[in-house]
Amino acid sequence: MDVDVVGLAESLRADATRTNERRLLVLAGPRERGYDALESILDALSIPITETTLVGPDDRLRCEQLLQANAGDLLGTTRAAVAIDAHDELRPNAIGKLVGTVDGGGLLVLLTPPLESWPERRDGFDASLAVPPFELADVTGRFRRRLVQTLRAHRGIAIVDLERDRLEADGLIESAPRPPTETPSAPADRRFPAAAYEACLTADQADAVAALESLFAADRAVVLEADRGRGKSSAAGLAAGAFAAAGEDVLVTAPNARNATELFDRAGELCRTLAGERDEREPTVESRRIDTAAGGVVRFLEPSAAADGCEAADIVIVDEAAALPVATLEALLSADRVAFATTIHGYEGAGRGFSVRFRDRLDEDGREVTERTLVEPIRYAAGDPVEVWAFRALLLDARPPVEPLVADADPGTVAYQSLEPDDLLADDTLLREAFGLLVLAHYRTEPNDLARLLDAPNLEARALIHDGHVVSVALLAREGNLSAETRSMMYEGGRVRGNMLPDVLTSQLRDEPAGEPAGIRVVRIATHHAVRSRGLGSRLLERIEAEVSDSVDWLGTGFGATPGLLAFWRANGYRTVHVSTTRNDASGEHSALMLAPTSDAGRALHDRHADWFARRFAALCSDALDDLESDIVRAVLRSVDDGAGPPLALSAHEWRVVAGAAYGPGLFDVDPGPFRDLVVRYFVDDPDDVDLTAREERLLVLRALQARDWDTVADRLEYPSTGQCMRALGDAICPLVDRYGGDAALAVRNRFADE
Repeated sequence: MDVDVVGLAESLRADATRTNERRLLVLAGPRERGYDALESILDALSIPITETTLVGPDDRLRCEQLLQANAGDLLGTTRAAVAIDAHDELRPNAIGKLVGTVDGGGLLVLLTPPLESWPERRDGFDASLAVPPFELADVTGRFRRRLVQTLRAHRGIAIVDLERDRLEADGLIESAPRPPTETPSAPADRRFPAAAYEACLTADQADAVAALESLFAADRAVVLEADRGRGKSSAAGLAAGAFAAAGEDVLVTAPNARNATELFDRAGELCRTLAGERDEREPTVESRRIDTAAGGVVRFLEPSAAADGCEAADIVIVDEAAALPVATLEALLSADRVAFATTIHGYEGAGRGFSVRFRDRLDEDGREVTERTLVEPIRYAAGDPVEVWAFRALLLDARPPVEPLVADADPGTVAYQSLEPDDLLADDTLLREAFGLLVLAHYRTEPNDLARLLDAPNLEARALIHDGHVVSVALLAREGNLSAETRSMMYEGGRVRGNMLPDVLTSQLRDEPAGEPAGIRVVRIATHHAVRSRGLGSRLLERIEAEVSDSVDWLGTGFGATPGLLAFWRANGYRTVHVSTTRNDASGEHSALMLAPTSDAGRALHDRHADWFARRFAALCSDALDDLESDIVRAVLRSVDDGAGPPLALSAHEWRVVAGAAYGPGLFDVDPGPFRDLVVRYFVDDPDDVDLTAREERLLVLRALQARDWDTVADRLEYPSTGQCMRALGDAICPLVDRYGGDAALAVRNRFADE
C-alpha cells in the first residue's frame, strides 16, 4: 500500500493529543482492506484495547464490539478510539451518540465503501426507509452525499482511499496556542467540601456543582444541560459524593448502569479523598453502590425501580435524563430533592422529550428549579473539529431563523412552498431553518429524521416562507394505497413500516380495508415561536389540503393528546377516530389519531371508525383509559364528528333512572350505564344550549365515564364532602335531561320540580 495508514494514524493521534482535540480517520474502500488497516492501526497505537470499541455487525477485533442499534450503551462513557463499520448500514443516530464518547486525544475511525459510490449504494438503514408501497430502489442517497461533502470539507478529518491507495486528506491541523481557561473556584458560601471544587476541571463545572448545593433545601430541583463532553455527569458525581459523605442517601438512575459510570467514578474518588482528609474509614466503592463512614450512600437503580422507590431517598440524581420516557421522569418528581443532567442537541437519541415535554411539567410542579448550562468542553478542547463536523453533518445545532427576521410574519405575508429534497440539499440555510423548527418543536425529532427528510420516498415537506425564511413547516408522510396482499398481512398481525394510521386501523381496530384508501399523514407541524397564535399553522394545513385533496382520500395525524392540540386539529377540520390504550414511552401521553376525509372513500373510512370510537369510548374510560386526564377526555369527545356513534336511545325506564337522580331522590349508583351514554352524547354533540362549568364536566368524566369512587372524585374536584359531590352530579345531569330527555324523563322532572 502506497499510503502509510499506520503512520498517518500515529500523526493524527499525536496531533489530537497535542491539542486535546479528536481526529476522524475515514478508511474508504473494500471492507476487508479497511479492517486490515484498522487492525494494523490499533496494534501500533498506544491505546489500551479496553478503551477501544468497534461498532459494527461482527466481532472482528479483540476490543469491545457493539451493534449500531446499541450505540446508546456508550452514553456516559469515554473511549480513546471508536471505529464504526458503515459498510452494511449507517444510522445517523449512532453517529450522534458515538462521536461524543471519544475523549480528547482520541480517534474516531469510519470504515466506509468508496466515497464516490457510497451515496448510490443502498444499505440496511435505507431499507428501513423503503416503506410500502415504495421499494428500496425508491430511496435516494442525498443524506450520504451530504455526509461525504462534510467529511471532505471539514478540518481534522483524514480520508484514505483504500481502493486507489491514495491519501485524499491528511486531517492534520496547524493549531494556534490556546488561551488559558478560567480557573475553577468554590463559592465563598459553599456547603460542599473544598475537595469537591478542587476536582472540577472548568469554571462551568464548578458552577454546576455549586448549583447542586441547592438540594440541601427541601422541595428543590436542579437541571444541568450540556452538549456531550462538558462534564455534567462528573459534576453530578461530585455532588453525589459530597452528599453521601454528609450522610445522605443519594439514588442515581440512568437508562442503564453503564451510562452512570462517569458519575460513580467521580463520586467514588471524592469519597475516598474526603475519607482521607477526615481520617475516616475508606468508603466501600462498587460500580453501582458507594457507602461512606457517615452512613451516606450513592446507589444505582434502573429507571423503573427508581421511579417506584424515589420517595425513600434523600436526593435523586437522573443522568442522561433526556433518554428516559417522560412518564418515568414525571414519576421521579415524587422525590423531594431531584437533579436532572441531560444532553442537548439530540445526542441521547430520544429526541427532545425532556426539553419539549417534561421541562414544562417541571416548571408546573411548583418547586424551585435551579438551571445551569455547561458550555466549556472538558473531554476535549473547545472548537474540537470532530464536534464541529458532527454538528454540521447531523444538524445537531440546527435552529430556526432568528426572531427579528420573521417577527412581522402573518398569513398575509407568507408564501407556500414545497421543500424539495434536492433544494434542501443545495441550500444549507433552508435545510437548517426547516429542520431547526422541527427539532425545537417536537420531542421525537432526531438525526435519523434528517436522513428521512432527504431520502425517504414516502416523506414530503411543505413550508410557509416569510421574506426568504421558514416560519412554519410540516413533514408529511404518504400512507395507505396498499395492496390486498399487504393489507391481509397487516390484518393477520404483520407490521408495515411507515403506515402508522393504516397499521393501527387495520391491526388493532380490525378493519382490513383501512389500508386501501390513499392518505397523507401530517407527521410534524411546527411554527416559529415568535409568530405563534397568528394562524400560520392553520394556514399551512389549509394550503396542504388545497394542494393534495384531489389526489388522496384522507388527511390524518397522530400525536400525544393534550387539550390544546386536540382543539387545534379540530379547528382545522380533523376528527378523532382513536386514542391509544397505552401511553407513549417518550412523551408519557396517550396518542390521538385524527382524520379529515377528502373523498367518498376517505369519508367512509372516517365515518365507520368515528362511529366505532364513539361506541367504545365509554367502556375504555373505565378500563384502559381510566387514567386519562379528564380535560383530555372532554377534548377527545368534542373532537369526534358530531354524527358519530349511535343515537341516544334510552328506554323509558332508563330515562326515569337518570331523571330521578337529577331531579328527584334517585341514585346514580343503581345503574350507571344510561348516564354514560348520555354523557358521551353530550360531549360529542357539544350543544350550545347546555351550559356546564368545566368543574361539572370533569365530574361527569371522573364519575360517570371513568367510574372513580365518590371519595376520589370529591377530593380531586375539591368538594367539601362526598354528599355534596353526589348532589353536584345530579345538578350537572339536569340540563342534559332538559336537552335530551323524552316524555318519561320530562314527566319525572315535572313531578319533582312541582314539589
